Amino acid sequence: MKKTMSIAIGVLCAAVSCAEACTTTIVTKGASADGVTYVTHSNDAFSSDPSIVYVPAKDHPAGSMRAVYPCAIAWDELPEYECYENPRLVAPERAEAYNYPNKKRTKPLGEIPEAAHTYAYIDSDYAVMNEHGLMLGECTNNSAHLDYLEPKEGRGIFYASELGRVALERCRTAREAIQLMGELIDKHGLWGTGETLLVADKNEGWVLEMQPTPSGKGGFWIAQRVPDGEFFVAANQFRIRAIKPGSPDQIFNPRLPDMLKEAGWAAYDARGNLDWVRSMQAVEDYHPYFSLRRVWRALSLVAPSANLPAKVKNWDTEAYPFSVRPDHPLTLTEIMDLHRDAYEGTKFDRRRGENAGLFALPYRYGPTKWERSITSTAIAYTWITQTSDNLPCPIFWLALNAPKESTYIPFAVAPLPEAYEKADRTKYDLTKAWWVSQQVTTLTRGYYSALGATVLDAAHAQERRSMDLLAKSSGQSAEEFAQTLRDNAERALSDWRDLYGNLLAEHDGGRNLDYAETFRPKADKVIKY
Repeated sequence: MKKTMSIAIGVLCAAVSCAEACTTTIVTKGASADGVTYVTHSNDAFSSDPSIVYVPAKDHPAGSMRAVYPCAIAWDELPEYECYENPRLVAPERAEAYNYPNKKRTKPLGEIPEAAHTYAYIDSDYAVMNEHGLMLGECTNNSAHLDYLEPKEGRGIFYASELGRVALERCRTAREAIQLMGELIDKHGLWGTGETLLVADKNEGWVLEMQPTPSGKGGFWIAQRVPDGEFFVAANQFRIRAIKPGSPDQIFNPRLPDMLKEAGWAAYDARGNLDWVRSMQAVEDYHPYFSLRRVWRALSLVAPSANLPAKVKNWDTEAYPFSVRPDHPLTLTEIMDLHRDAYEGTKFDRRRGENAGLFALPYRYGPTKWERSITSTAIAYTWITQTSDNLPCPIFWLALNAPKESTYIPFAVAPLPEAYEKADRTKYDLTKAWWVSQQVTTLTRGYYSALGATVLDAAHAQERRSMDLLAKSSGQSAEEFAQTLRDNAERALSDWRDLYGNLLAEHDGGRNLDYAETFRPKADKVIKY
């Protein structure tokens, strides 16, 4: 699927073929019930490396250089660079969890001058957050202008994943990170696909959108601030609209308007503003059901009073605002459950009808591009980052596989349990958390309406215990707190192993299994002979 380019209704569908379709959000501090800024990201790719890596802080000798590596999640494996899906990176100098003695080292695309000191951070296919509470989210975007720009001599060396890592290594605030990443794009260029990076600290949330130029020199990029008190979502389509020179709420290369005109891409809205989405031809992957429907759903969940339309006419619709003020401040549990949504209770609820899965399964399988919900079978993991002055250090909540059949577990920006590192989704290994989670996930999807509520109740109970633990541990040192969370993660993993075993024991051979009453099929008709 990755290298099969198809044209549907005049749309060149490249970006979402490589990263199945991530959903990412910002909850500003004024929009959350506890006054904390949150960033969420679901990494939705069957090719994703599920390993979570702690990269320690380091001091570097004067004059040293930092390698800039390629990434298979950007498009496909690149054997000429020893760049593969699993593991995503072999680079012992970066972190011990990237040390694979039996694998050839990944070859860099280029290098940049190293900083004297780099901060500790959590890494995955995309960078997560650093020790100072700088947080990132990501989604890949389409463009009818540019299908995909592969790495090649003389072209750009940066993809969004490496940009985010450099930002976490060197920056403390969102504004600082955006300025740095913009400078790196301008100087060293982009390759890959269109990308959105959400960038936030404890005070501000920003949306940074970028796309390679046809030549691979430099890149198009723009950032816009999410107003405090509001919620933002992106789902594989650019969301910034009017380009506003001089606005304190936007940051971009001053030459951006001229660059768009020189490329012949400049497009305008009805008010005469240069429009970023239209200029980028930021089309849907499978309009109107793949990207904008998720934007509608997320905005409608947090602000139903906005009464946004579920259906729109065009990919460049202005029906959905950049961000919305939630009808009430969002709790952490509500933020977690947003990523568990499958349009339940709407006319797009896929638990019913002729295409409903066995036991009212809301997912779809196979190569057809089904209408995409926020939750998905393709999700490898979801993270929710938060930075709070009430905690000893920044934390992130991690749910392996889709959170609808999993549980969120909190971790500090600190060394992680071995169970979460060096996971390989192609090799069954019950010492790895991803496989423990996968067991429950697969079983639940087979008997969805019968087991889903039990699994969700277990997840919520585990999440409440973790939230209580955070409150009780707020007076600990950073080191004590990190160990407390590692111990909690080990207990949660043990509980999830037990959950799988208990589900098997209770329902062995289909015993005690039945459809939930709402979805129970009608009895067979009696045939008279």
